[in-house]
Amino acid sequence: MSNITFNEGTYKFRGEHVSVAGMTFPLVTSFKKANKNGGYVTVDGTGNYPFPERNIKIRCVAEDSYTPATAEFTVQETDEQTIERMRKRFDMLEDMTKAVKKGAVRAMIVSGPPGVGKSHGVEKVLDRYQMVETLGGQKKYEVVKGAMSAIGLYCKLYKYQEKDNVLVFDDCDSVFSDELSLNILKAALDSKANRTIHWNTDSHKLRNEGVPDQFTFKGSAIFITNLKLDKARGKLKEHLAALESRCHYVDLTIDTDREKMLRIEQITKDGMLDDYRLGKEVDEAIVDFVRTNKDRVRELSLRTVLKIADLASAFPDNWEAMAENTVMRRAGLRK
Repeated sequence: MSNITFNEGTYKFRGEHVSVAGMTFPLVTSFKKANKNGGYVTVDGTGNYPFPERNIKIRCVAEDSYTPATAEFTVQETDEQTIERMRKRFDMLEDMTKAVKKGAVRAMIVSGPPGVGKSHGVEKVLDRYQMVETLGGQKKYEVVKGAMSAIGLYCKLYKYQEKDNVLVFDDCDSVFSDELSLNILKAALDSKANRTIHWNTDSHKLRNEGVPDQFTFKGSAIFITNLKLDKARGKLKEHLAALESRCHYVDLTIDTDREKMLRIEQITKDGMLDDYRLGKEVDEAIVDFVRTNKDRVRELSLRTVLKIADLASAFPDNWEAMAENTVMRRAGLRK
């Protein structure tokens, strides 16, 4: 994909026509004439803050409104832009979780590295709904962790089959690697109005628990995973693609150590350590400790920050030495 620099042109952003003169974008489609006053060029807006992270149309007069970029174009976000991008993604995650709870969105896959707050964002929204729902009734959402068999999945879907019920599969990646489980999920999340799931093999478990061999699933599902399912390989790739096609896919776009560190700084500044009551100076010292040793900590994540805060609470005069021996790799060992 070649890069171009605009001499003139505008993009309508939030109701205003923003000039792109002097800006460089990857070219997607060359100039197309729309009327006697000019036309548009399609470019990739990704990384050109605050433009959308997708293909956008730039209005311009003619093909000579832009020229090939004289130097290779590389996207460089400032720290503030990266933090704002991540904040918007997590705000979107909460909005999407609300839509799943209401049934407007049938299913969602949330992908991101461990320890960045994926589960917290989802559960925070669902807990708010749980507080106002009928007391004494069955809980309308459940978080499933760890391994799960196909028949266990079938029974769990039966229990949460009703509309406005939500099953959250948090790091329950065994359902992605089992062909039978994937087929059950495909039936449960199908785009058809009537989503009927069948179990056509005799089972003592179903009889003992009073679960029928077929039922209609009206609920919703959220999958939280560290995997990037769109990059799956092997024989299950097609099945995973079929599941992904039934779900909205939210990639939190936190891939580099720099992004993880900025996320840690943002969440800590927003009050993640307030309950520890360590004081602002200690909170900042913990973040500085992680930043200084980000290449040696066992996991660059919010969980590591919380582990160090536990040590600061238990060993206020010696927490740094304790952290060096518990959350860091030995010097000379690489990740």
